Amino acid sequence: MESDNRPLDLEWLEDFLALAETGNFSRAAEARAIAQPAFSRHIRSLEQWVGVDLVDRGAHPVELTEAGRKFLPLARDAVAGLAAARIKARLAQGDAEASLRFAVTHALSITFFPRWLGALETRLRHGPIQTLADHSRACEDLMAQRRVQFVLCYGHPEVPGRLDESRYPVVVLGVDALVPVSVPDDAGGPRHAPGRGAPLDVLAYSDASGLGRILRSRLRDVFDDASAGRARQPVATVFTAHNAFLLKTMALAGRGVAWLPESLVEAELASRALVPVGVPGWRVPIEVRIYRQSAAMAPTAEALWQVIGGPVDATVGPAR
Repeated sequence: MESDNRPLDLEWLEDFLALAETGNFSRAAEARAIAQPAFSRHIRSLEQWVGVDLVDRGAHPVELTEAGRKFLPLARDAVAGLAAARIKARLAQGDAEASLRFAVTHALSITFFPRWLGALETRLRHGPIQTLADHSRACEDLMAQRRVQFVLCYGHPEVPGRLDESRYPVVVLGVDALVPVSVPDDAGGPRHAPGRGAPLDVLAYSDASGLGRILRSRLRDVFDDASAGRARQPVATVFTAHNAFLLKTMALAGRGVAWLPESLVEAELASRALVPVGVPGWRVPIEVRIYRQSAAMAPTAEALWQVIGGPVDATVGPAR
């Protein structure tokens, strides 16, 4: 392959990094918010510019060639360095972006983010704040596209997500737990509970949900084996959504068992509008995490990271 004499396009490098992260042309194109044919052309143009194949298209998932693996850290450093250079140049002209930009998963945008931010504001002076609330995969995409400086989401130490795999800096801000809940029956116990002969009606998270990824990993006997007919407790997934608030609404309507963040159902558990489904091992501890961009950020964002780099009094619930 001969080297292309055309100028290098920064988007080609960013597309290559997205492909190396996802191992899939379709997912990488979606993360970069461009059509797959255009994305594929960018990768081919980069290979022509370098002069060698960087991607083994015959592998599934897509793998980098030996040349691609050697090129990857250099490309990552180049993109990060250019981003930092742009910030410094804007600072020199007094045009640096003053706002803080967060992507926050739906449940945390209501239960955690407002009071956490309120506590931070006593320790940090900042300008405007932009917040985008969405499901986990969309928040990860916003980070990959550099449209936000921070992502606030749930995580689990034994279930790495895309931001962990890409080694974005992270701080654990607090703890919570996914608890299985149901409306009560006439005796006060859960209306939907295992061991009653019929399949257990389950309200599940979609593939786009980080909470769903954690549950499927930690409770394989319930979720993965169910579709193959090997579950210890037969289940029937009667409803699926990526939004915990929607699953909570369906649980309150008596439609089945939902694993919800404990912080989201504190009032309902206290009033017994919802009751725990007390199966050993079905409670899943989770962490509240904040990730940041790897490259240098504007001074206000860097100042925020310095503030939260140490202990922050923002736990959702008691540590367990």
